[in-house]
Order: sequence, then C-alpha cells, then structure tokens
Amino acid sequence: MSPPTTIKTTSRDVPLDRIRNIGIIAHIDAGKTTTTERILFYTGKSYKIGDIDEGNTQMDWMEQERERGITIVSAATTTFWTPVLDTAVPHEAYRINIIDTPGHVDFTAEVERSLRVLDGGITVLDGEEGVQSQSETVWRQADKYNVPRICFINKMDKLGANFDRTVEDIRTKFGVKPAVMALPIGVENSFKGIVLVLDRKSIIWSGDETGAHYTVGDVPADMKDQVEATRAKLVEQIAETDDALLEKFFAGETIELNVLKKTLRKAVIEYKLVPIFCGSSLRNKGVQPLLDAVVEYLPSPVDIKEIHGTNPRIDKEEVRKLVAEEPFCGLAFKIQTDPHVGRITYVRVYSGKLQSGSYTYNATKGERERVGRLLLMHANQREEVSETFSGEIVAIVGLKSTKTGDTLCDEDHPIILEGISFAEPVISLAIEPKTKSDQERMGMALGKLAEEDPTFRIKTNQETGQTIIAGMGELHLEILVDRMKREFKVEANVGAPQVAYRETIKKIAMGEGKYIKQSGGRGQYGHCWLRVEPKNRGEGYEWVSEVKGGNIPREFIPAIEKGVKESLENGVLAGYQLVDLKVIVTDGSYHEVDSSEMAFKIAGSMALQSAVKQADLVLLEPIMQVEVTTPSEFMGDVIGDLSSKRAQIQGSDQRGTAVIIKALVPLSEMQGYVTILRSMTQGRASSVMIPSHYDEVPQSIAAGIIEKNKPQGGRN
Repeated sequence: MSPPTTIKTTSRDVPLDRIRNIGIIAHIDAGKTTTTERILFYTGKSYKIGDIDEGNTQMDWMEQERERGITIVSAATTTFWTPVLDTAVPHEAYRINIIDTPGHVDFTAEVERSLRVLDGGITVLDGEEGVQSQSETVWRQADKYNVPRICFINKMDKLGANFDRTVEDIRTKFGVKPAVMALPIGVENSFKGIVLVLDRKSIIWSGDETGAHYTVGDVPADMKDQVEATRAKLVEQIAETDDALLEKFFAGETIELNVLKKTLRKAVIEYKLVPIFCGSSLRNKGVQPLLDAVVEYLPSPVDIKEIHGTNPRIDKEEVRKLVAEEPFCGLAFKIQTDPHVGRITYVRVYSGKLQSGSYTYNATKGERERVGRLLLMHANQREEVSETFSGEIVAIVGLKSTKTGDTLCDEDHPIILEGISFAEPVISLAIEPKTKSDQERMGMALGKLAEEDPTFRIKTNQETGQTIIAGMGELHLEILVDRMKREFKVEANVGAPQVAYRETIKKIAMGEGKYIKQSGGRGQYGHCWLRVEPKNRGEGYEWVSEVKGGNIPREFIPAIEKGVKESLENGVLAGYQLVDLKVIVTDGSYHEVDSSEMAFKIAGSMALQSAVKQADLVLLEPIMQVEVTTPSEFMGDVIGDLSSKRAQIQGSDQRGTAVIIKALVPLSEMQGYVTILRSMTQGRASSVMIPSHYDEVPQSIAAGIIEKNKPQGGRN
C-alpha cells in the first residue's frame, strides 16, 4: 500500500443546513462502489472514474479489495456538490460526507457502525435482481437507527432489468411507500436516460463516455401518458403527508412544484415516503439527478435537530442540539490501524467543536483522552485540520483507550449516547504461529484486528492451549488471516473452519458452590447459591443479586459474577459459550478471615456449573437464511439437495427464466455448498447466505458433537 497523500477540500465554511452525512448501502454487486466512484468524479473530487475491474477505485483502496473486486471495510470521504437541475433548495455548494459500505454479509459490522452515525442513506438496487436478501438485511439495519433513505435502481441497462417489478419489490419486501421520482427512458440496451416525474423533464445522456454531458428536454411523446399517471399518483402521495396540502389536492387546486418538493423533503425525513430514482452507474447515467436528490431530500444535521443520551453522573436523559454552540459530544464508530500514523478513531461529531492538541472525555470509560491530530479522510488519504465542528465525520489520532461505540464529550457536560450493537460470530477456526518470532507478533496483530472489528473474537481453548478466532463467515476469517500476513508480517497455520455452537438451558434450577481450602496459615472460604432461569432466544445474559441481610458482603458479589462469566464463556456441555439465561445469586455465607474475592469467584463458577447441569442443558446451532438463484430446470435438484441438509424451504419466486429459492439451513450443513451448487447446475446457479438465528440441535446430532468436544476424563 502506497503512503496516503494529503488532499485539499474546496471549503469547510459550509453552514450546517448544507451538510449531508450519507451512506451507500446495498446487497453485494448492486453497484455501491461504482456509484460512489461516479459521485466523486461528478463532484470534482477525482479526475478519473475509478473502475472495480481495473482495480483503481478510490474507495476500495485495500489490496484485498482490489484483488477480489469487493468492498471489505467502509471508507469515508468528503466532497462538495452544487445542484445542477431545478431544486427547491438553494443552488449553493453542499458538503456531502459519504461512507461507502460493504455488501457482503461477512462484513455486516461495517454497515452497522456506519448507519449508526449517518443522517441519510442511498440504497442501491440491481434493476434485474430487485430486492435481494442482503438488501433486506441492510434495510432493517437502517430502520433500527431511523435513517431516511433514497432508493437508486441501478443497472437499468442490464439484460432483464425491470423498473416496475423492482419498485413493487421495494413496496412489498421493505414495507414502505415508494415515491417514484424518475422513470427510465428505454430499458436494457436501449436505456439512454430518465424522466424526472415532478419536473416533467427528460434527461438524456449520449455521446460522452464520462456521462458529464446530458441534454435536458421535454418528456418523450410515447411516455407522456405514463408520466402523467405516475405524477398524479406521486402528487397524491405527497399531499397525503400534509393536511393543508391534502385539502388543496381534494379541492382540485394546482400545487406549486416547490411546495411539493419541500413537502416531500419533510415526508422523507419523517420516513413516510422513499423517493425512487434510477440509472446505470457503470454507464454513467442517472448519477447527477441522484446527487441533486441527496441535497434536496435527505436530512442535514439541522433537520435531525437533537440527539438523546444519558448523563452518567445523575443517570438522567439529556438532549444535545446538533449545533456548534452546544458542549462537544461525538460517537467513536470505527477504529483503524494506519501504517503511517498509527491508531486512528473515526468520530461522528454531533454537537460543539473539538480542537487538535486538546483533551476530550470518554464518558463510556470515565477517562480523559488527548486529541493528538484531527484528520479529514478520503478513503486512505487524509487532510489535517485544526478543529472539527458539529455535523462532521473526522478521524482522531492519539486516543488510546477509546473503542467502537464509546461517547466522547466535554468533561464538564458528560453524556453517553446509544452505543452500537453487533451480531455474534457464527464460525471459528484454530490458528497457530509458524515460528517463535511469529508468536509474539501474532498476539499483537490479532489484538489490533479485534480492536478494529467488533465481530472478530479471539479466545484460548483452555484444554489445548490453541488460539481460536471467530467471525461472521469463512470469507471474513480468510481476509483477517490474509491481513495479518500482509500488514503485520505474521505467518500462521490455520485449521478448518468450525461452526460456533452455543449452549443454553430450558428450565429453572438451583446450584450451590462452596470453596473451602485450608492448608496452614490463612485459608480460603467462598459459598453461594445461584438460581438460573432460561431467557428467550437472542436475549443474552442477565445478572441479578437477591442477597439479603449481608449473608455475602457486597464487595464479594462482583467476584461471584466474574466466576459465573468465566464459566459461561467456556460452557459446560461441550465447551461452547452459554447464552440466553438469567443468573441470580440468592444466598450464601462467608468467613470473617478466610473469605476473599478469589474464593467467591471459584464458588460462583462451581455454583453455575452445578445449576446448569440440572437445568436441561441443550446445544444451539446457527441457522442461515439461504437464497439460491438457479435456472428453473435445476429447481428440483437444488430443493432436493437443500432438503437433505435439514433445510426448511420457505418458498420460491420466479424472476425471468430463473427461480429464487429461499430456505433456512443449519450452517453446519453448508460447508463447501458453493462448489456443490455449481457442479449441480453446470455453474449457472448462485447463492447468498445470511445469519438468521440460533436453534436447538436435534438430539441425535447433538450427542455426536458433545462426545467429540468432551475433554479427556469428561467435563460432566
């Protein structure tokens, strides 16, 4: 990787209402990075259009990304755009902070953390494939953080592209009201431009391979009826979101174009309507109107108005207005190790301002942190700035203990913002260094990679001493091992991928833990009773103390929980993590002299193991949502093969000559599935796999897994 160069932006003196923080989200191969590269070209950020096939994109800057043609890490950039068409917003320069996210499910953490800090999003869809499984996943992630979106139906020049069918997909699969803002002129090979429905104008691109030049004209004669029908429906949709406008609409009055656009903007921000645009990013058609739509319909920090958090000192909710005059607060959403400047922390600044060389307060950890340098990032290039303001996305050099999801703020006005939740890993493998010198470097490399990626976990198998790494999929772990080799120069032997099973309980039970050790001098004494209760799938672990009357001194309760947590991590049935249970310490006893934290920690561990063994322990396995796209002649073979893998077939959809089969399948049955599928369908089928949930392993299969994983001498 070549050293990042310094970049210069045109101006940072842009008022808050002219800032847009947006993300590009979509299913893999829908065209996110291609769309982002066009945006950078048309906004003057780059002077050559980057191409994924040629490996010269700006946003996919990692070697692995360019080799594989996929996005692995989210990349941030800042660019400026002045609207080129008629808009209801001023024709001034708008600052657009963009995050290009990965589409592959294995890198879902990059999407999650980006959506947490963005104000708006562009969802890119493949005009032929429509709404695909990962599109639904990222859409739900955006729903979780109430991110207003625009949909861009891409690849309208592709064979089989169908605009109306994709709009219907958006309506049914996303469960939203699509507001069709643009209609395609032509389709597949004949696609040449779009009609802007509200404006009743056509935009046609021709004779310029960069797409920078286009002709604005009237609606083509053969589309007039279609455009008028679509416009009438669109005007009604917009009017329905505003009572005053609805009265005008029913009275048959003409509503001004500017009023319609301003009302639509409000409806988009309130998530009542989703504007639909279309084009072909690869053929450089449709991107300029999309950029106009970003500034016209997606929110600025001013539209978001405020953010809620908790004051950690008084444990009460507090509100911060998203303006520079408020005390500083921001959310750290990404950690990255840069070979040239070291550890950098990406922060979304919500309120106030921060200067380089100053101090900030990590309210989550309760620690002061020194701000070394402030950087504006453009993928892996950077521009140093002296201060950062509300509404910006900035990288900070020098923060030592800040992690993903931590809140940074003014120490005199502490606030903790809502953090970021990440999916649990579903697959693991054993890894060991090849040489003694690799051993030291491997620990450091794994630590740095885990710091960057919250879905990457490391643990040591207590029985074998092996290092186990866990992640979201085989590709995820393969990339991390490759990064360890390239960036940290660590050579390692890697085992076969293993499914990350879990353990849980099905009924309530009690357990006693008593640890007494007397060997001359001061002894050890810890004693507690624990009750375990099952929780619903996915609800995680909960700890409660019901100890009364000082039977266990308060200072020993955290030690009991520590012992409990260690036992949960290492499991009881087959060495897998125990999940979805509530642990209550109910009673116990202590010794005035011999009791210690260590004794109570051991007692807690013993009590938990005793309790869960009586609570109907079962094994859980990850279930994947699988979507197979296959030519219809192979449909029977594919369904038959999936059924043999314990699949629950959920249904199928016909799309042209292809059939999309949806099923829920245990991950353990899907090892090497892509190869099997290709050989079964002459290489013509493809599949996508997304983690769905955990479910109980059938007894007959569980017995084999438990036997295989039971340590010598037996754990039970």
